[in-house]
Amino acid sequence: MTSFFYSIFGFFLTWWGAFLMAALDASMLFFLPFGIDALVIVLAARNEALFWIYPLLATAGSLTGSGMTFWIGRKAGGSGLERLVPGRRLDRLKRKVREGGAVAMALPALLPPPFPLTPFILTCGALDVSRLRFFVTFGLVRLVRFGVEASLARVYGRSVLTAIQSGPFQLAVAAFILVALVGTIASAVLLWRSTHRSRLSPA
Repeated sequence: MTSFFYSIFGFFLTWWGAFLMAALDASMLFFLPFGIDALVIVLAARNEALFWIYPLLATAGSLTGSGMTFWIGRKAGGSGLERLVPGRRLDRLKRKVREGGAVAMALPALLPPPFPLTPFILTCGALDVSRLRFFVTFGLVRLVRFGVEASLARVYGRSVLTAIQSGPFQLAVAAFILVALVGTIASAVLLWRSTHRSRLSPA
């Protein structure tokens, strides 16, 4: 019997799926906690001989998606960013970016949800952080994260694939899908409202 995971993520279970999912994960219009991590693990477990290629593809996708998000933050600037990121969270992110340097840029790429990845990228763009330093740091740390996941999946491949078929895992996937739908809709509404307000605001 085909698992719920495969029925939902089957479209992404290809060599380019890791790139696309990672790009969406770092964008403003898609929200699926642990989605790219689960995909890298499953792809590496299914194809042990090419396990190393999926961290590279996922990292490239993350850089692509974060590049678009960084550009949006840069265009929005400090005043526009306030319409995209809630006030208290924005203040904390600005403080981390200004005081933390490279460490502050590395942690979001390494830490799993609920750390706010997209708001952090937007903030870096709005604060005019060095693009070279940001993307080199972000890419290297992202590669480490996906590389560790793929390596573990290669070692424990059979256990991973068996776990995917289990009932609790299927329920977890269903819950993540529900969260993804709500989060994606909320992100789209927030972006539309921000764009709409900027058009209505006087020059």
